[in-house]
Amino acid sequence: MATIPASALANRNKKHFLGVPAPLGYVAGVGRGATGFTTRSDIGPARDANDVSDDRHAPPATKRKKKEEEEEDDEDLNDSNYDEFTGYSGSLFSKDPYDKDDAEADAIYESIDKRMDEKRKEYREKRLKMDLEKYRQERPKIQQQFSDLKRNLVEVSEEEWQMIPEVGDSRNRKQRNPRAEKFTPLPDSILSRNMGGETSSTLDPRSGLASMVPGINTPGMLTPTGDLDLRKIGQARNTLMNVKLSQVSDSVAGQTVVDPKGYLTDLQSMIPTYGGDINDIKKARLLLKSVRETNPNHPPAWIASARLEEVTGKIQMARNLIMRGCEMNPQSEDLWLEAARLQPADTAKAVIAQAARHIPTSVRIWIKASDLEDELKAKRRVFRKALEHIPNSVRLWKAAVELENPDDARILLSRAVECCNTSVELWLALARLETYENARKVLNKARENIPTDKQIWTTAAKLEEANGNIHMVEKIIDRALVSLSANGVEINREQWFQEAIEAEKSNAVHCCQAIIKAVIGIGVEDEDRKQTWIDDADNCAKENAYECARAVYAHALQIFPSKKSIWLRAAYFEKNHGTRESLESLLQKAVAHCPKSEILWLMGAKSKWLAGDVPAARGILSFAFQANPNSEDIWLAAVKLESENQEFERARRLLAKARASAPTPRVMMKSAKLEWALNKLDAALNLLEEAVKVFPDYPRLWMMKGQIEEQQKKPDLATETYGLALKKCPTSIPLWLLMAKVEENRGALTKARSVLERGRLRNPKTSLLWLAAVRIELRAGFKDMANTLMARALQECPTAGELWAESIFMENRPQRKTKSVDALKKCEHDPHVLLAVSKLFWSEHKIQKCRDWFNRTVKIDADLGDAWAYFYKFEQQHGTDAQQQDVLHRCIAAEPKHGEEWCRASKNIANWCFKTQDILLTVAKEAKCPN
Repeated sequence: MATIPASALANRNKKHFLGVPAPLGYVAGVGRGATGFTTRSDIGPARDANDVSDDRHAPPATKRKKKEEEEEDDEDLNDSNYDEFTGYSGSLFSKDPYDKDDAEADAIYESIDKRMDEKRKEYREKRLKMDLEKYRQERPKIQQQFSDLKRNLVEVSEEEWQMIPEVGDSRNRKQRNPRAEKFTPLPDSILSRNMGGETSSTLDPRSGLASMVPGINTPGMLTPTGDLDLRKIGQARNTLMNVKLSQVSDSVAGQTVVDPKGYLTDLQSMIPTYGGDINDIKKARLLLKSVRETNPNHPPAWIASARLEEVTGKIQMARNLIMRGCEMNPQSEDLWLEAARLQPADTAKAVIAQAARHIPTSVRIWIKASDLEDELKAKRRVFRKALEHIPNSVRLWKAAVELENPDDARILLSRAVECCNTSVELWLALARLETYENARKVLNKARENIPTDKQIWTTAAKLEEANGNIHMVEKIIDRALVSLSANGVEINREQWFQEAIEAEKSNAVHCCQAIIKAVIGIGVEDEDRKQTWIDDADNCAKENAYECARAVYAHALQIFPSKKSIWLRAAYFEKNHGTRESLESLLQKAVAHCPKSEILWLMGAKSKWLAGDVPAARGILSFAFQANPNSEDIWLAAVKLESENQEFERARRLLAKARASAPTPRVMMKSAKLEWALNKLDAALNLLEEAVKVFPDYPRLWMMKGQIEEQQKKPDLATETYGLALKKCPTSIPLWLLMAKVEENRGALTKARSVLERGRLRNPKTSLLWLAAVRIELRAGFKDMANTLMARALQECPTAGELWAESIFMENRPQRKTKSVDALKKCEHDPHVLLAVSKLFWSEHKIQKCRDWFNRTVKIDADLGDAWAYFYKFEQQHGTDAQQQDVLHRCIAAEPKHGEEWCRASKNIANWCFKTQDILLTVAKEAKCPN
């Protein structure tokens, strides 16, 4: 056998990878599972064999950069910043840009956190309270620990209490014993004497008395080298005491010299009134000082400096500054006036006198001088002196005249108009003080001096009217317009209307009418005249200038005598703001120019009827018949007049003639209603059966027929009638409601629901049908069903005020306020919602708020009778008699016609003769107080 050499054997046993560089990513021991351990500075475990990157052989710069990045990341991603629930406290994406999406996401997360925090708030507070109680039980306060011992103190006797040592030095425990031995220090006179009776001013430290003086033979204290001079010690002590006592008392009687009342006042005066920063004050001082030094002739700088010192409480410095400013600028009236304001009253007079010497032509300074005087005589003297220097100052003349009696004022004004002949006010003031003849002369002179002022002309017109010369008023106004136009004055229509309103307020009625007549056509195009004049009349009425409005209507009716709309507006104006006589006079003219206007005839007849003149009303209606034969409105007005006056036979005859000559649905309905009201039910039914054949699409005829059959206790016939009616008039909501009510009264609740369901299908988005369905469920006791229906109803009719008003009181009391807020958001100006809110305040006994909301309701819709009825009932319970009468009169003037409860009373055939007042009292009596 061949022998293998040792070198070959060694090469054979040698591994092939020895001496070869380690492959990329190699970590010793990974193959056999011997992984390296990690330290706090490492990130993650030892690298695996399949790792790609290895920076061990990287260049030093790369390693250094990598290390800096790792250290930067370690600040956020280390164990100290890690929480088990929230993770790392640092931001993982802090280097990324913060854009709009990030802001939106943060806002969403913040709102979610806030919402979650609110949901957990109650539980968190409860948990905190429990933890606090538990902590107090485990670790009670010291006060609680010793509470039992403190209760035992009641058993301690007075002697035991006195024996308790005081809190203090444990080496000298004094006991609370009043009978304990007390020591009193000896006076200096005894200490200064020798034991043998000789007087000495020193004390021998070796004597026994030395122990009585502090600091003698006391360990730790300095001992004098020589004898102790007691007299000097006593003198020094007395001197120190005298100094202290002299600050608060005198040396004679020992009484205090401190004023207890003025002390706090003096302290208050030392407190600066300025509450800002002291540095701001210093900066302002420096700035203003620089301005003063740069330009000492600038008055505002001196005034600002003085006011700064005044604000900071340094009034004397402010006075000094302002006086220096006056010396530098003696011609500045602002500086002198500011100086007078800062000075006391006596000094201010001297300052103003000095100012008047420097600026004798300053009106403000003379008026200030007058204000500083207390006596009337002195004020007059100041103004006389001022007028010598400034004779053309209107302001000074007016101020001087105001201080005089009428005779002296007239003399002064005579001189004033000579000096100030262009002042309208002075001329007019003089005219008012003169007699009629002299006033005319004064006004003529004023017109000569001031030919461009309209006020002089209107004053002259008022003067003539006040003295009975009515024919001169219109001439003066016409002449005024010609003269002003000739002098280049623009005739402004609005200004002249305002002048007319002022004339009416001063009771110059003819003057205001003349002005309106003269200027009403100026600057108005022919095609715009009617609307412009109607707007003018409305504006005058808003200003409470009723005579001006009458003048506008009178002129408009002269130009447009056949315009029915203008006659109607004028008639309504007289009805609201005039008298019965003026209204009837206007209506007589109206029907003469517009005989075909039925409403004008009816207004005239109603006015006579309300005045109790029935024959005159009949006469007007007879003339109306002649002008408008076969007019339905006039026929029915005549029937109403007779029936209201208990003339039923005449009313029947009139209705028979009307049916023969003008057979309209309303005439048939009124005929049947008269028979029904007189309890002639069979005759009424015969008329209605005849009427529904001729007018099958008029729902009121069917309704009356069904109601009469219900009154006769024939529900089957009523149901049949309503069924036929709904085939002819499927869009009539009252018919659906009446049929559902009949079915409900018969106990057929399912049929009633079915009727309303069919009605809603035929008439979608009808709130009254939904409301009836909800109320049926409530009356039947199915509140959950009612709430479900109400929710569906509000979805289909979100702006229906009737539904929202009902839903408010369907809620429990705590939720009603929230519901009312939702209702007001949806239907802010709906009268039903406002009425419900008023009743809600009533139930909460908020009287004034309730009254305000009732007023708001009737103002928004004066035709809602329910609001007036509840308002009146509220005032009956919580208001005075005057407030009740106010509501009653306002309701009668409004003449409401609508409202669920109002119509239930007014449509009741038993109340067919009721007037507005009777219906109001009936509804208010039956109305239920909200709860």
